[in-house]
Amino acid sequence: MSPPNNGHRVRVALADSMAQAANAFTGSLDDRQRDRAVWSFPSDAERQLWFYTPTDHGGLPLSAMTPAQQRLAFHFVASGLSRAGYVTVSTIIGLDNVLDELEGWSSNWGRERGRDPGLYYLRIFGDPRPGRSWSWRFGGHHVSINHTIVDGCVTAVTPCFLGADPASSPLLGPHPLRPLAGAEDLGRDLVLALDDTQRRTAVVSAVAPVDLVGGNRSELVDGITPLRLADVWRGRFAGELGKRVEAIQDGMERASGLLPHHLDAVRYTTAPKGIVIGTLMESQKLRVRALLDVYLGRMPDSLAEIEAAKFAGRRLDSLTFLWAGGFEPGTPHYYRIQGPRLVIEYDNAARNANHVHSVWRDPDGDFGRDVLADHYRRSHSSGTS
Repeated sequence: MSPPNNGHRVRVALADSMAQAANAFTGSLDDRQRDRAVWSFPSDAERQLWFYTPTDHGGLPLSAMTPAQQRLAFHFVASGLSRAGYVTVSTIIGLDNVLDELEGWSSNWGRERGRDPGLYYLRIFGDPRPGRSWSWRFGGHHVSINHTIVDGCVTAVTPCFLGADPASSPLLGPHPLRPLAGAEDLGRDLVLALDDTQRRTAVVSAVAPVDLVGGNRSELVDGITPLRLADVWRGRFAGELGKRVEAIQDGMERASGLLPHHLDAVRYTTAPKGIVIGTLMESQKLRVRALLDVYLGRMPDSLAEIEAAKFAGRRLDSLTFLWAGGFEPGTPHYYRIQGPRLVIEYDNAARNANHVHSVWRDPDGDFGRDVLADHYRRSHSSGTS
């Protein structure tokens, strides 16, 4: 056998670091907490659910932990993120307090407090030990982090969702708080760098969708359009709350002028839409590279370098860039970067274009789906479990 490459060593070392942090966290739990926090692996029906709404994401919430356990939980979460990624996630969690104030302290999603920074959930699937296959998920309003480890090696870090509401908030001084400013500004820089001919190919609609096209679906399939707000939750709302959720959806669509042909323009297709990056000038490709790095850079630096290498040279050229909506700050807009093993979506249309959703996905390998399938085939053929 050939020796493992450096990328494999990095992924194994990262898995070991995650396992140490996971075991420190689970070792602090009592039996009732552990029943909520630790499930068997793979448990695919639950493991491949993910959300970005203020719903039950599954697992042990921060509010059910002691302060010491919360510190261990955040230490664990940080093991799967870059420093910038961790700071961004922490800021997004804090924004629930800002949003509560913005909504007049009255938001109600069928729970005691509609905007609650204590309701971010951590769940581990399997036994986090070296050489083992396991996974973990951390999520709550506008955060969904998913990592899959197979045979002691980090194999998947997607879906990776970050959002912000409000996307921009005032601070003391001249600079606002914008946790996802890079994803917005670099995307706009790219579309504005296109000439008129290029823009006619890249811009598919003058109206942006009011959410991500892929939503929180476990798998991206050909022909999908955005889910309605009521469908991006664990379970359906009934009664007056259900009617209010539908009214919110209808109001967002009316305000934006969204019509069926706008949705059809951004419909997800396995054959990517938009402008092919390989047709751009080098200066424009540098903007694409910078935008990609904002998403890949959510992960620890060593892993981000490996992921970035997958999208260099001809692989970068094979990607496409699609835009919908306006170009000016404060106008609703959406973009998508798509290619082999990559779908990036960004949407800022709700709340007068001050509510961002962004996600990095691997349509073939989200949740380690491809690697696990190969793992089980090999295990079956060798007679092992």
